[in-house]
Amino acid sequence: MFLVVLAGCWLAFASPSLAQGRLRIVTTTTDLRSLAEAVGGERVDVTNLVPPNVDAEEYQPKPQDVVRLKDTRLVVRVGLDFDLWFDRLLAQAGGDLRRGAAGYVDASFGIATLDVRGVSVGGNHSHGNGNPHYWLDPRNAEIITANIAVALARADPAGETIYEANRAAFLARLDGKIAEWQAKLAPLRATPLVAYHNNFAYLARRFRLDIVGFIEPRPGVPPPPSHIAALAATMRAKGVRIIVRQPHEPEKNLAFLAQHTNAAIVTLAGSVGALAGTDDYIAMFDANVAALSRAGGSP
Repeated sequence: MFLVVLAGCWLAFASPSLAQGRLRIVTTTTDLRSLAEAVGGERVDVTNLVPPNVDAEEYQPKPQDVVRLKDTRLVVRVGLDFDLWFDRLLAQAGGDLRRGAAGYVDASFGIATLDVRGVSVGGNHSHGNGNPHYWLDPRNAEIITANIAVALARADPAGETIYEANRAAFLARLDGKIAEWQAKLAPLRATPLVAYHNNFAYLARRFRLDIVGFIEPRPGVPPPPSHIAALAATMRAKGVRIIVRQPHEPEKNLAFLAQHTNAAIVTLAGSVGALAGTDDYIAMFDANVAALSRAGGSP
């Protein structure tokens, strides 16, 4: 009987996730969900709205997304005009989840963005505040997790030391992985690549890859035949041997370019869960680095 009572006390006091319920978080993307889970650990329950392999910029909110915001304590978004559709949901949710409120987290706060001039071509592809794919530089996870940790401590002061410890452990592991990834990609430094869309700019900067052209000349605008012909000529002139794309991006034009330039098509995960074996933030980079290494001739 004593053991039963002791176990009951442990469940009531040592496990806030069971006794009081985990702190509910909604993120716009799988990447932010993974990072929020890394910081929050067992004290949080995180849901992402945009599924893997769905273009988050073009996502159309569903009625159940509003329901998911019920009883949510924190929302975490990409920002930089990447998930503008989220504003409609926040307007309906109101309260502490609105912009500037205690439960609102813009993960881009403090990020040094690339392509700040950006372009605006209609639809949801408005990048006037810079390239929004900043999570694809693993070093930016330090800033993203700091933004999340501050908000978590504000919502759950009792867990502040736990959140900081979780974050420190995650970043220590990430540091080791970044050194590993840099070593594996060192043979590809300054190697010319072509990408479908300009979403791997942060990855390229971190690992010193040289993206010399894009199949999609402007976000959301299909490339005309003249652009593809010119790109093929550029690839032959610069010796491009690798074309990178995301799984959800159209395959049209890829085969033509590969055939006429002898380049390999490499599919990379632009977000967590986009490919098999990319179920968390670090696994995503593991998979992408391995794919690039193989394409570059490394084992």
